[in-house]
Amino acid sequence: MRTRSRTTVLAASLVLALAAGPLAAPAFAAPASPRAAAQGGDAQGADALDREALRTALKGLPDKDATAALVRVGGTGGRWQGSAGVHDLESGRPADPDARFRAGSTTKVVTAAVVLQLAAERRVDLNAPVQRYLPGLLGEDFQPVTVRQLLNHTSGIQPGDGLGDSFEELYEHRFDHQTPQEVVASAAAKGPEFAPGAQQHYLNINYTILGLLIEKVTGHSYASEAAWRVFRPAGMHHTYFPGTDARIRGPHNRGYQAVQRPDGTTEFLDVTDWIPADEAAGGMISTTADLERLLTHLFRGDLVPGPQLREMFTLPPNIKGATMTAGLMRYEYKGTVYWLKTGARYGYSTMLGATRDLSRTLVYSVNSTDAKGEGMNPVAERIAQAALN
Repeated sequence: MRTRSRTTVLAASLVLALAAGPLAAPAFAAPASPRAAAQGGDAQGADALDREALRTALKGLPDKDATAALVRVGGTGGRWQGSAGVHDLESGRPADPDARFRAGSTTKVVTAAVVLQLAAERRVDLNAPVQRYLPGLLGEDFQPVTVRQLLNHTSGIQPGDGLGDSFEELYEHRFDHQTPQEVVASAAAKGPEFAPGAQQHYLNINYTILGLLIEKVTGHSYASEAAWRVFRPAGMHHTYFPGTDARIRGPHNRGYQAVQRPDGTTEFLDVTDWIPADEAAGGMISTTADLERLLTHLFRGDLVPGPQLREMFTLPPNIKGATMTAGLMRYEYKGTVYWLKTGARYGYSTMLGATRDLSRTLVYSVNSTDAKGEGMNPVAERIAQAALN
């Protein structure tokens, strides 16, 4: 029997975690050189960073898989920051290493942190049914769904309806907006997928409901609570929620989606401007520096008290194959356990992750040309392998 390579195993595992007009397909003949800045010294021993592997992982951008990549690696083995690719395909100027980007489902880390803070304040009971806080949200077909089951994706609530099923449909409606109440109503109308706590199924709907829970309990908007409770104390000064603003405010690199033409050639459609759906599940705009701050402050216990923080590092019991916790995913590679979260919006793929003791941290944003594809982006895969080896 042929043994799969470490690279294949890494990609397969992480996949489980995870308005300009069209441009002509670029030749990608002259990729921008990676810009890398190594910071701090190497620690002695197996944890030392392989900076050459990290630099190699960024070579060749832009290419058919990604137009830019921003990376930060830290921990006791040293620090490294690098960027490669272009700000946009038209100008070809170098990518901004400090750019903002759509952080996708890494937003769930923030949402989970806010809910766990409310639990520490005894304003939310993790064992209580969400129906207690949001009566009438789910129909009579639903058994009690606890707040904890929403956090770890064992609720059994089916996904809500979006603005389309294909990229083409979604792109046509990219400037339209759905309220979270509309999304949840469409999910509730389908009835439960399974009994609460019986299985784990990672879905945005769980965190869309948690966003509504936060608003009901606090009396404030989800975005304002996230800013006050997480962004401000973590020093995430360049992170925000855009609401119904389709733009990314401040410095950012353009995002593209590869689309096949009828003649079989490829065009790269600019998908930077887009009104995000599911704010509490994936609407955040951030930077690699801010996401690194989030990791550090969260894992150190600065944002969520210890008893509640344990929820983020505890898998649901008695569910075979469960990998998701409250806001994070457990991933083991070469004998080391990492706690991570991926995110994807068209044009942008993101990951943040670390060992529990912060001996190794990784944050990247890759301007993927197929961010919603089934497989792991090849550039992101190279980055992850280089950082975690």
